[in-house]
Amino acid sequence: MNKSSFKPSSNTLKGVRVLSVALNLPGPAALMRLADMGAKCTKLEPMPPAGLVKGATSDPMGLYAPHAYAQLHAGVQVVQADLKTPKGQAKLHKLLQKTDVLLTSFRPSALKKLGLVWVDLHARFPSLNMVSIVGSAGVGAEIPGHDLTYLAANGLVTGLDLPATLFADMAGSLQASEAVLKALWQRAQPGRSPGKGVCHEVALEDAAAYLALPRHWGLTVPKGSVGGAHAGYGIYACRNGRVAVAALEPHFATRLAQVAGLPAAKPGQNIMLSPKTINHLTAFFATLTCKQVDAIAETNDLPLHTMAL
Repeated sequence: MNKSSFKPSSNTLKGVRVLSVALNLPGPAALMRLADMGAKCTKLEPMPPAGLVKGATSDPMGLYAPHAYAQLHAGVQVVQADLKTPKGQAKLHKLLQKTDVLLTSFRPSALKKLGLVWVDLHARFPSLNMVSIVGSAGVGAEIPGHDLTYLAANGLVTGLDLPATLFADMAGSLQASEAVLKALWQRAQPGRSPGKGVCHEVALEDAAAYLALPRHWGLTVPKGSVGGAHAGYGIYACRNGRVAVAALEPHFATRLAQVAGLPAAKPGQNIMLSPKTINHLTAFFATLTCKQVDAIAETNDLPLHTMAL
């Protein structure tokens, strides 16, 4: 999809101008959401390395996953400049003169080298807001890291398998777009100096910590109610695939028990917390094809979702 054919899903941020210098995933993902809310979004990228076609992206995402880059930047105007040169700085400042929110994703030391320190920008562009995405908050912003290390630091990496998606990056992008909305709201408050911008820092490790709360509460650990202890909430093998079972609420659990032929529960007994029930459901689903499970789900209004092996 190109910029001319892009249509936002709402006009909530119509008239808001966002400039991003953020590369890779969290920043562009936040920019994608802001564009979808109707903001006028511009991305300022570094000049591409020597040897690349003129106009080619220098964003790592565009080099190793061009299809993802294309989706992230639909509706975004991409321009290029070398911010380490006077010409590049002049281009940056010209863009900032008509920008409501600047989005960055560099470490503080890199921001300083690129002339993007908040105190200096705020003095020169008082109405400008800034949202800075970093790895860790405060002094930890200089420590190198990535999605995987932030998830590991918060107990979200189990065994030797990689997580199914880039949870910290994507959660951080949500928090960054939220911070943009917060900054715009704060700037518009009557008690503030008219049009005076604010700066917010979004830490990916904090985003991972937020996602990890259910695990720290004990909900998703192996003995937790949604971590394996409740027979009605888990993954079971069937004859030609797998089924995700989410019969957690009592009425769903009771209906699943009836369909699977489980014995009626005694007063005050929750048979879904019994290992015998897990064994029973394991044997029950093992006899069924995905098509049969789908039919059971539709007929009995059960939250079951079949998957390939």
